[in-house]
Amino acid sequence: MKAMILAAGKGERLRPLTLHTPKPLVRAGDVPLIEYHLRALRAAGFSEVVINHAWLGQQIEDYLGDGQRLGLSIRYSPEGEPLETGGGIFRALPLLGDEPFLVVNGDIWTDFDFTGLNRPITGLAHLVLVDNPDHHPTGDFALINGQVVESQSSPRLTYSGMAILHPHLFEDCEAGAFKLAPLLREAMAQGRVSGEHFTGRWVDVGTHERLAQVERLLAVSR
Repeated sequence: MKAMILAAGKGERLRPLTLHTPKPLVRAGDVPLIEYHLRALRAAGFSEVVINHAWLGQQIEDYLGDGQRLGLSIRYSPEGEPLETGGGIFRALPLLGDEPFLVVNGDIWTDFDFTGLNRPITGLAHLVLVDNPDHHPTGDFALINGQVVESQSSPRLTYSGMAILHPHLFEDCEAGAFKLAPLLREAMAQGRVSGEHFTGRWVDVGTHERLAQVERLLAVSR
């Protein structure tokens, strides 16, 4: 299975760090955020990775190169203008092939073991959900009997930014900027989105405060 890391975000709330450094190369524990993902993917048996980028994206290519240093084969999907999550994945589909692939947001930090996602899926998507963080208390979706659904009556969890997606999820899409969430909701309505609940360490590194949280977690684990 191939993997894709979404690395096109501008990181507005991490300024001034992101004025001259792309968000995936912001360091925590003296390691760029994206490198934690790449190390974990390699440990889980992934060998081919696609990375999209926009803001200061050439820095990402210059730092990671072809991935050989990390024991991976890395290819890039440059966007110029950001295409949002759905549009970015759609643009990269020619590099990802016809089989389901893993997708990971480049601006999260986690100790999730990707080994469990290196497997086929029967539907159009399989989402990893986490407990709702303080900054997103209402969550996104409910997980009922292994299926991810939209529900106002059941307890909701937060989408972690980690998923397996099937290329067929995008079969009616056209090139351009668009979000992933509406595609997922449509697939949920058809009962074609499975999921799991991850209770380990996970941080959406969107602010300086949350970057400091990652630093504290890393310090504890040393």
